[in-house]
Amino acid sequence: MYDILTGLSVVEVSSFVASPTAGLYMGQFGADVIRVDQIGGGQDFRRWPVTEANDSLGWENLNRAKRSLALDFGKPEARELLTELIRKTGQLITNLPVSGFLAHDRLAEGRPDLVTVRVMGWPDGSVALDYTANAAVGYTALTGPLEDPRPVNHVLPAWDLLTGAYAAFALLAAIRRREQTGLGGEVRLPLTDIAMGSSANLGRVAEVLYTGQDRERLGNAVFGTIGRDFVTRDGDRLMIVAINERQWQGLVKALGLAEGLAALEADLGVRFAGDDGTRFRNRAAIFALIEAEVAKYDHADLAALLDANGVVHGPYRTMVEAVNDPRLLTANPMFAPSTGNPSGFDYPAAGAFATLPGMERKPAAPAPRIGQHSEAVLADTLGLSSGEIARLIDSGIVGTI
Repeated sequence: MYDILTGLSVVEVSSFVASPTAGLYMGQFGADVIRVDQIGGGQDFRRWPVTEANDSLGWENLNRAKRSLALDFGKPEARELLTELIRKTGQLITNLPVSGFLAHDRLAEGRPDLVTVRVMGWPDGSVALDYTANAAVGYTALTGPLEDPRPVNHVLPAWDLLTGAYAAFALLAAIRRREQTGLGGEVRLPLTDIAMGSSANLGRVAEVLYTGQDRERLGNAVFGTIGRDFVTRDGDRLMIVAINERQWQGLVKALGLAEGLAALEADLGVRFAGDDGTRFRNRAAIFALIEAEVAKYDHADLAALLDANGVVHGPYRTMVEAVNDPRLLTANPMFAPSTGNPSGFDYPAAGAFATLPGMERKPAAPAPRIGQHSEAVLADTLGLSSGEIARLIDSGIVGTI
């Protein structure tokens, strides 16, 4: 965590992944993020993975570095309190519907310069999830085994994570605009726009329009270059990628491929040096040469050889193996021991991903318990008296722990 955004307060009313990720990133850089939930927790409060006590480890980690205010959204006075809190802070992150009780126009009636960032499914307000957005833009048709034509869902909610990061960026951009012009406004971020726009930025839209057809399924091969998984003599599987000419020449030297490649070039009437496209088009024959050489080495010896020649490679691991890798976790300064978690489970937690030389990197703050900061938020942000806060709690409008 860093203190860069100290003094900035943000109200977050959200669930699942994309919207909470935006609040998480703001909190990791020092913003006071006030997450507002239904008393007892919202629809994502018990989302898997969970502990034996049914505490969500996903919720716990997406909501670090935030304060928690619990309200009964079914009570009009609770919604009025939330409206007042949003107007007081001036910044809102949410994935609630456009036309609901947190409609921007309604909120802005009492705070014209309010900035709202709203995560959506489709631009028209229709529901979409990361998995349906991914299916809609065609990436599921490109993944999976070559011999199986069925679309394959990914397990990483990539569009959720990209949307969350873009939402945090968009919020800061909108605040910057307000500083310059005095104008607030609503930023709408549909998952499908993030998915399709990101695909377009990678050239996928232009590619299909130019070729008139979709890309062929490649299995584990990397599109447009030489890269795939290979198995060593001792049975380890690793990814080897030569994404530029220097890496390609290093791979040729490391594995002694020059003679075999020369024979291929003569048979095919092509030249591989300096031509990534030609290598990719003839990847099946090249992969066969690489497979034969990789199979001669144990993984440790091959890794040393590839490293010596500047070839990018990496083993396939499980998360169980990854969490014991010093580079990834145990000696990574991004991680620090986290205690006091709502689940009661102590473990290393990720703080801010960025490394800022010269600035202190603070460990990840724990996630709140639902309603943990209700009294403090009502007192220090809304200025309510202790008597008024007690009345709200006794009437079930506000929840505490």
